[in-house]
Amino acid sequence: MKKVHVFNAGPCLLPQQALDNAIEAIKDFKGTGVSVLCISHRTKEWDEVMDETRALWKELLHIPEDYEVVFLGGGASLQFLMVAMNYLEKKAAYLDTGVWAKKALKEAKAFGDAYAIASSADKNYSYIPKGFEIPTDIDYLHITTNNTIYGTEIREDLDSPVPVIADMSSDILSRPVDVSKYELIYGGVQKNAGPAGAAFVIIKKDTLGKVSRYIPTMLDYKVHVEKESMFNTPPVFTILVMNETLKWLKSIGGVEAIDKINEQKAQLLYDEIDRNPLFVGTAAKEDRSRMNVPFVMAPGYEDLQDEFLAFSKEKGMVGLKGHRSVGGFRASLYNACSVEDVQALVDCMKEFEALKK
Repeated sequence: MKKVHVFNAGPCLLPQQALDNAIEAIKDFKGTGVSVLCISHRTKEWDEVMDETRALWKELLHIPEDYEVVFLGGGASLQFLMVAMNYLEKKAAYLDTGVWAKKALKEAKAFGDAYAIASSADKNYSYIPKGFEIPTDIDYLHITTNNTIYGTEIREDLDSPVPVIADMSSDILSRPVDVSKYELIYGGVQKNAGPAGAAFVIIKKDTLGKVSRYIPTMLDYKVHVEKESMFNTPPVFTILVMNETLKWLKSIGGVEAIDKINEQKAQLLYDEIDRNPLFVGTAAKEDRSRMNVPFVMAPGYEDLQDEFLAFSKEKGMVGLKGHRSVGGFRASLYNACSVEDVQALVDCMKEFEALKK
């Protein structure tokens, strides 16, 4: 089989160990003789998976005791709605850094006075806004820490006079996070934590149940915390693969270890983009994401875009086509993407350069 190097923006590349163990669970889950695809979520064997998965999240991110982790269907897009429904009483501010931040803000406007405190839309979201003042009369500040389409990332935990809620869909588990600085952290699991089909939500428990509106049962975080993510049938297979992915991450040294590897991968690719006269990055250098690296053909070489895409595909590169909002190319370097994968892309870029000299 031809070796391929997967740079898809999502669903993500998953560790081979997690895939292999998931395949075995499809055949026979924990020696029950039943496939995990058919297992009852009310069995002790499934309870063990749920308990272990929550414990792994808490261990890997050093989550404080007064927080809980829940797993919900619907992905991060449903969380845009649930966050506002559960936390927005009067007014909330959103940092507008791209498509997903904008969509989160749109949902919030249905529940109160939600507005963009700052935006980078003026330069096609190629940078992170800075120097904005956080008002003290808002219920929360919402940020999107990594912007998959535009390749920008907030890698510092903000000091804020008001509670911070963060969409960390695409950089969770890629670096250490001071969870205590957030009221809630959420995201789809399909970037670094597992396959598509679920969202993780890290919640400070004493912040729940404080809005005056009625919250439908399925949209109430308090219900899901109390029922340990099993108020209704959970996305069983997605959680099983997430469990295996977290075990893989722990086995290689956890978040602290992958943080160093991710820095190495990103530096390797950005160095080549900056060196190679055929390519240019699209995100401001000071705000470059380590998870998603968008780049385009340099001025004068634009007509080579399709040729490079075809060349890279022949060399085994998968998922390099950029989002239509930016164009060009995008390499997503999520946790399971290896240094060897990135080196293969760099070698491909160098080889293409040599052919065009």
